[in-house]
Amino acid sequence: MTREEDFTLTPELVELMMERGLDGLPELIRIVMNAAMRAERQCYLGVAPYERNDQQRRDWANGFKPKEVTTRLGPITFAVPQVRESGFYPQALEKGLRSERALVLALAEMYVQGVSTRKVAAITEQLCGVELTSSQVSRASAEMDAVLEQWRNRPLGVTPYLFLDARYEKVRCEGQVRDAAVLIASGVRDTGKRSILGVSVALSEHEAHWRQFLQSLVARGMTGVQLVTSDSHEGLKAARQAVLGAVPWQRCQFHLQQNASAYVPRQEMKAQVAADLRAVFAAPSRTEADTLLGRVVAKYAQTAPKLADWMEQHVPEGLTVLAFPAEHRQRLRTVNGLERLNEEIRRRTRVVRIFPNEAACLRLVSALAMETSEDWESGKVYLTLSS
Repeated sequence: MTREEDFTLTPELVELMMERGLDGLPELIRIVMNAAMRAERQCYLGVAPYERNDQQRRDWANGFKPKEVTTRLGPITFAVPQVRESGFYPQALEKGLRSERALVLALAEMYVQGVSTRKVAAITEQLCGVELTSSQVSRASAEMDAVLEQWRNRPLGVTPYLFLDARYEKVRCEGQVRDAAVLIASGVRDTGKRSILGVSVALSEHEAHWRQFLQSLVARGMTGVQLVTSDSHEGLKAARQAVLGAVPWQRCQFHLQQNASAYVPRQEMKAQVAADLRAVFAAPSRTEADTLLGRVVAKYAQTAPKLADWMEQHVPEGLTVLAFPAEHRQRLRTVNGLERLNEEIRRRTRVVRIFPNEAACLRLVSALAMETSEDWESGKVYLTLSS
C-alpha cells in the first residue's frame, strides 16, 4: 500500500459491521490501527501534512509498507508508515501486538509440550497459521522475554503512593496443577501519573514471595513512599512490615466492607451495616470518623457482638487515608485502580486456563501490565501533587 487511505467510519463500513457483526472487526481494526500509525508518524515528523517548515521537520514521509499480522481475528494486513532517512517505527502497532503474542506463545507452549487439548491445538493453528515447532516457540519466547525483563527491571524513582494486589493463576508444575501467585504493584509517581511498577509470578510461599517482590522494588530505586494501600493478606502484611515498616498502611476499604459481611448475623442487617461503614469512611476527618465508629460499634454490641468486636479492631486500618489531602483520598482508599488490569488478565487467562509453566504466565501478565502502564504514563495526571 503506497498511499494514505480514508480512515473515517464511513456509512459503508457501518453497514459492513451491521451485516457481518464480529466478522467485520478485522477491517475496523485495520483502519483504526492504520490511522493511529499515521498520526504517530505525523507527530514524529514535527510538521503537518504538506507543511513547508524545514526547521521543525525531522524527516520526510515515504509511503507505506504492508505488514501482515496474525491475530485471534485472523490475518490482518496493516499499512506501516515509512520515512526516508531515520529509523522510525510506529509503537502503536508494537504495543497492540505485545500481549497478543504473549497469549499465542502461552497456547503454543501448551501445544508443543503435549499438555494441550484438541481445542487448544486448533486455536493455536488458527492464531499462528502454521504448525509450530519447539524451536520456533523457544526463539519467539526468548525475544519477547528480553523486552519484558528489561521493562520489569527498569529503574524506578520517587513514588509517593503505592498500591499492592495479588491474584492466582493455574500453572502446571512437575505434572501437577498448582496455584501461582501473581503479584502486582502500581504507584503514583512524583509526576502525578500512575505506573505499573512491577509484576511477579511464583509458586513459592506467600510471605517470602511478597518480601522478595517488595525488596526488588526498593532495589530498583523506589523511594519516597508515603502510603501503601492493599488488602490484609497475612503474607503481604508481614512482608510489608519487614520491608516498608515505617510507611503508613491503608487497608482497602472495598475489601473491608466485603470482610465485614462475614460477621453480619442476619441477611436483613447487611444493607444497614454497609451504610454505617460508608458513613465512617466518608467522614471529613479522623476525629469524626473515630467518633462515628464508636457509635457504630456500640450500636451492634448487643445484636451482633462479633461484628462489633471485628469493627473496633479492624475498621481503623481503613482510616489512615484521612491523614492525607482530601482531594487525594478517593483514589487512595482502595486498590480498585488495579481492577481494570485484573479484569484484562482474567479475560486473557481464561483462554489458556492452565499455563504450561511459570514463565508463560509471567510473560502474559507482564505484557498486559506493560501496555497498561504505557497508557497510564502517556495519559492525564492522576493526582495533582504539591511540590
